[in-house]
Amino acid sequence: MNWYEKLSKYFPVEEMKSKEHMDMLLKEKGDVYYKDEGKYHVLMYAEFDTFIFIDYVYVSSKSRGQGIGHKLIEKLKEHNKPIILEVEPVDYDDTDTGKRLHFYKREGFTHAQYIDYNRRSLATNEETPMEILYWSPNDESEEEIYQRMKQMYEDIHTYKDEEIYGKAYQPVDEVLSYDENRDSNDIFDAIQASEKA
Repeated sequence: MNWYEKLSKYFPVEEMKSKEHMDMLLKEKGDVYYKDEGKYHVLMYAEFDTFIFIDYVYVSSKSRGQGIGHKLIEKLKEHNKPIILEVEPVDYDDTDTGKRLHFYKREGFTHAQYIDYNRRSLATNEETPMEILYWSPNDESEEEIYQRMKQMYEDIHTYKDEEIYGKAYQPVDEVLSYDENRDSNDIFDAIQASEKA
């Protein structure tokens, strides 16, 4: 199974970029977009001057408990830049969402509570809300994380979208918003509460 097949078996169709999109990013944005692949893992990420964005991370169930995910995150932390990623909201019927959140909490990630992120999938045409998690070595504010997410969305997610998919993703201001007054619950608290119930 190649790296793209591994990712597409693990991630929902509405979250997947096409293989063409990812190949283009690797080829044309090779100074920003990277693939780290091993026997039991695939990590796709973008490294900008001021932050790293994890696009996809897959660790084979055959190797769970061996610390591969931890080692991959540690390697990125060594760059001493904020690390940002998107996760699905908690789905109480899908235990993987809870496991992923536990993993990122253990790795020291924070849930961005004031960033609203809701993108329409070109694959399914459905609204796909996502939560933003970040790790920050220098206490960057959520507003700074928001600005970096906007840059990533325009440089990575929507890269040549019309050429690749025949239509464009929504503009960044329709997808991402920042509101310090928004009523938000910490996703990590939600997962803990569900386990106690």
